[in-house]
Amino acid sequence: MEHIPVLLNEVIEALDVRPGLTYVDATAGAGGHLARIAELTEGKSKLYAFDRDAGSLERLKERFGDKVSMIHSNFRYLKESLAQYGVNTIDGGILADLGVSSMQIDQGERGFSFQKEGPLDMRMDRSESVSAYNIVNQWPEGALADIIYKYGEERHSRKIANRIVANRPIESTLALADIVARCIPRAADKKNYKKSFGSAGGGYIHPATRTFQAIRMAVNEELESLEDFLRESLTILKPGARLVVITFHSLEDRIVKQFFKMAAASCICPPRAPVCTCQKQCEVLIITRKPVTASEEELLANTRSRSAKLRAAQKLI
Repeated sequence: MEHIPVLLNEVIEALDVRPGLTYVDATAGAGGHLARIAELTEGKSKLYAFDRDAGSLERLKERFGDKVSMIHSNFRYLKESLAQYGVNTIDGGILADLGVSSMQIDQGERGFSFQKEGPLDMRMDRSESVSAYNIVNQWPEGALADIIYKYGEERHSRKIANRIVANRPIESTLALADIVARCIPRAADKKNYKKSFGSAGGGYIHPATRTFQAIRMAVNEELESLEDFLRESLTILKPGARLVVITFHSLEDRIVKQFFKMAAASCICPPRAPVCTCQKQCEVLIITRKPVTASEEELLANTRSRSAKLRAAQKLI
């Protein structure tokens, strides 16, 4: 299946891509956004591509050659990883397109899909030690229920965790998906799961979707990595440079929204404080007061874009 980058034109506009500046794609994946950035910069910019998946970087290396520097790293280590290339500041922009790539989902052996037979893996970086198998088969029931509720926003989390523990060991993705599906009442399945993903490009959503998402997020420490990435980005962006983030989950979007709001604040003193004593400075200008979402045309062409939200900010100091 051909990879279609989400919100491509909106990303380019938000980044304000110009030749001669330095850009970082912190989640390069299949390289859709990166390709357009490379095209617009006409070989006059330094481009860096991060990815946790070594296989993705190998494919990107074949595609871009020496035009892009490939960095095998979690984007939470952005500053440290770029420093190894002698890069301490970014004057163009940084892009992060969050979530699992469509290529990884399509590969059953990676264990991301509840519709393909495969091992319980879900590691974006296969060199990491903790996989979905460890969480599903070794975590205490309470901890398992907590992450399914927190990361998947799954209201049947306790029942699902109980059935998972009762059926251990669970070896494959389809076995786990079947156990989860049996925990969702049919009425709730139809009413809540279809509704929660909206009508545009939507349709029936498998009842295991939320649980698989939660386990994947726990395996890869996605929210913790995002928080680290945002903080690191702000420290290396030069004034005028931009940070653009695409999220696919309400928890991710909330983190980005609150981070931008705090960075844009000029005072964080308590509301009733008579005078400002915090000495906080406004660090960014928020470019997107509301998140940018896909057009109707894009929704029809690329169903993955249905939950995508883009937020962008420009460094001021």
